[in-house]
Amino acid sequence: MNKEANILGFAGSLRQGSYNRALLRAALELVPNGTKLKIFELDGIPPFNQDFESSPPEKVREFKREIKAADALLIATPEYNYSIPGVLKNAIDWASRPYGDNAFEGKPVAMMSASIGMLGGARAQYHLRQSFVFLNMHPLNRPEVFVSFAAQKFDDKGTLLDEKAKDLIRELLASLVASSKRLKTV
Repeated sequence: MNKEANILGFAGSLRQGSYNRALLRAALELVPNGTKLKIFELDGIPPFNQDFESSPPEKVREFKREIKAADALLIATPEYNYSIPGVLKNAIDWASRPYGDNAFEGKPVAMMSASIGMLGGARAQYHLRQSFVFLNMHPLNRPEVFVSFAAQKFDDKGTLLDEKAKDLIRELLASLVASSKRLKTV
């Protein structure tokens, strides 16, 4: 019996007009059959404070529950100053703490990024991969989804227009579901 694959997606941007949030919305329309993508908004997660890691705020507890319930994760991240945004790092820190209660443990994860620049967020993805190592996650290596010059690839409503990017997102999601199924059989 094949169970529906559940992917949790979140973006490392709080901006309402974010291209990375728009990438997640595009992914909602591109998921393979038998797959559900739920988007979690990071708005409202406070700055990480180790004093409260054993009794985190409700928004953090909700985030950790959603991660643990998901079969796989999809992260869309912009690139700020050659790295990941603080909001994303903050959310990762909360969800991976306290030590011994890492919600990300063993999860397959895929990432994608959109940027107004030429590299499409590549450096942010590489920094994110470094965190995945410590978090003991299983990141996909391919396909890499970098939407460069994003301002020309989305319309004014945030709809992704670029067909090549859509094809890559479809392939990324299919690979993520396959990875999730492989990991469950091991």
